Amino acid sequence: MLKILQSIILGLVQGLTEFLPVSSSGHLIVFKKLFGIDQEQFGLTFDIALHFATLIAVFIVFRSDIYAILRKPVQKLTGLLIVATVPAVIAGLFLDDFIEGISQSGGFLGIAFLITAAVLFFSQRAKKRAKTIENMSYADAAVIGIAQGIAVMPGISRSGSTAGAGLSLGMEKEDSLRFAFLMSIPVIFGSAVLGVKDMISEPASVEWGLVLAGMAAAGISGYFAVRFMLGFFKKRSLNVFAAYTGLLGMAILADQLIFRRFFDIFLVFGSNG
Repeated sequence: MLKILQSIILGLVQGLTEFLPVSSSGHLIVFKKLFGIDQEQFGLTFDIALHFATLIAVFIVFRSDIYAILRKPVQKLTGLLIVATVPAVIAGLFLDDFIEGISQSGGFLGIAFLITAAVLFFSQRAKKRAKTIENMSYADAAVIGIAQGIAVMPGISRSGSTAGAGLSLGMEKEDSLRFAFLMSIPVIFGSAVLGVKDMISEPASVEWGLVLAGMAAAGISGYFAVRFMLGFFKKRSLNVFAAYTGLLGMAILADQLIFRRFFDIFLVFGSNG
């Protein structure tokens, strides 16, 4: 029963933080450390399953956009999304071992949360915001895609980095967030496909009850998180999230450098430390 509760908690964390600009991967690491959750039992395959559940939430919210793309695949939006996806694919292929190694690094995670805070704060300082998805360029999509590629690092928010990059390029707030969510679809889908391959190759290692409980929590909370952000971002700034991630980053660094209660390793630059 305890493990089911832990899987639901992690699912809620994933669903909420995937679409709030605060880094879902970073929060999963923090919550596993805080509650002493088994890293092996709730490891990469479990995390990817949660991502798949949040993907379903995005499909539901943006079903009209997705249907329009499927009905007419050869269009500018498709090209923009392809260009924006390439950097994240490259980063995921070549930095997989590095990302796995730094996930245990309190110093790296704390610094990454501070980077997220800085991106959220400074990206809103762009004065001119007249650019929409319809008139953005492929160069704009490439820049936003590079931001998404960097955000594969735990603690750096994907939605925050991509929406922030859009704002810095002069995009309208609603369009920058909409494009950020749409471009997350192929990346999350790709991660989920890789996760399914791992599940098939090692079926005995997957506890399906835990996975399904976590996915249900992630999918439901993810749906409400997307709807919340679309409404929130229209009227308010991202400063509250900048303040939150900044404080979280400082708390993690304080634990790492002073208390050493949750994180033992300051900086790791590979899977072998």
